[in-house]
Amino acid sequence: MNYFTAAQAAERLGVSLQTLYAYVSRGLLHAEPGKTHRERRYRAADVERLAAQRTRGRKPKEVAKAALDWGMPVLESAITLIEDGRCYYRGRDALAMAETASVEATAAWLWQCDETSAFAVDAGDSVRQMARDWPVMLLERYRDTRAEVALLPTFTVVSDDAATAIWQRDPLRVAQGSAALLRAMTACLLGTLPSSAPIHEQCADAWGVKDAEGADLIRMALVLCADHELNASSFTARCVASTGASLRAAIIAGLSALTGGRHGGTTARNEAMWAEVGETDVANRMRDRLARGEKLPGFGHHLYPAGDVRASAMLARVLPAHPTWQTMIDAADTLVGQRPSLDFALVALRRHLGLPLGAAFGLFALGRTIGWIAHAREQRESTQLIRPRAAYVGVRPEAVASD
Repeated sequence: MNYFTAAQAAERLGVSLQTLYAYVSRGLLHAEPGKTHRERRYRAADVERLAAQRTRGRKPKEVAKAALDWGMPVLESAITLIEDGRCYYRGRDALAMAETASVEATAAWLWQCDETSAFAVDAGDSVRQMARDWPVMLLERYRDTRAEVALLPTFTVVSDDAATAIWQRDPLRVAQGSAALLRAMTACLLGTLPSSAPIHEQCADAWGVKDAEGADLIRMALVLCADHELNASSFTARCVASTGASLRAAIIAGLSALTGGRHGGTTARNEAMWAEVGETDVANRMRDRLARGEKLPGFGHHLYPAGDVRASAMLARVLPAHPTWQTMIDAADTLVGQRPSLDFALVALRRHLGLPLGAAFGLFALGRTIGWIAHAREQRESTQLIRPRAAYVGVRPEAVASD
């Protein structure tokens, strides 16, 4: 890992040391301890990224282009704030909510509706109807299939548009319809019939997690996965919602994006790396991966230079039982200067609880369904269609005409 001293970083950015320190206080740059207690060092990659952003700031076209790659904000949202290495759900610290909040309470908070009305057992005529109509043969077909493969086709088949279509204006029906979609995703993940039981308890029962601590870990993971601002899947869900499509359609779009290897599919890549490096000679095997040109999936996050706080919260409850796993974390930090992301933590939780392969992705998808619904509902409040323009770089018409 290459680092700049404070003087070098300031020179590269073309600013004074005072301005450099202001960048740090505003969260634009992260400072790490240096060789002495008074020294600070800065990752070269972070400094170069900030330098590029400052350059683009003087060129409107470049600003627009960069906005699509961890750049400047592109639309307004009141759902999730990521600031100073923390994550907040509508002003509440997500880590604090994850300590005690239920999945249902988190959903109601993000959806801005009454939890009792949306998730009431009585409202569950919709749940009972789903159970009567549930295509059991579909569940059997995908019963032993990993969630990365099974969730998209099963949810698409069993879910319904009516309660959350654009013409549905009754807030109570939309809230109950949103809850029904979340329950449907739960049933698809677990291969069970829809239920009005608490979602984390459904997961624990279906996966054979008998102790309360394990069930609570599942609850915590789902709450921390609920939303994360304009990630690729949530932005996709918003684009679909902006066309006037149903919330169900937005969820299907978000789930499709999540399956990609650069998003939720990172959990499967981390599983593969974990299986490869094992638990002996871990550092050397990880170094060998890097030497082959391969990456270390599940480590590093652009929005958390000091480490993904969601991962840290989950790992704090898992790692004490698996001290050898810390070796992998330390090796990644030494080799590439990156800390575990949410993807790594979900895989660690899956292994800790003995959940089936694919459950890490499944927890990610189930929790994020809450956020997809929240973003789609928020997007509906605007009549604006999300329709950016392309910067054409192909052959000009006159060049073709002259051939």
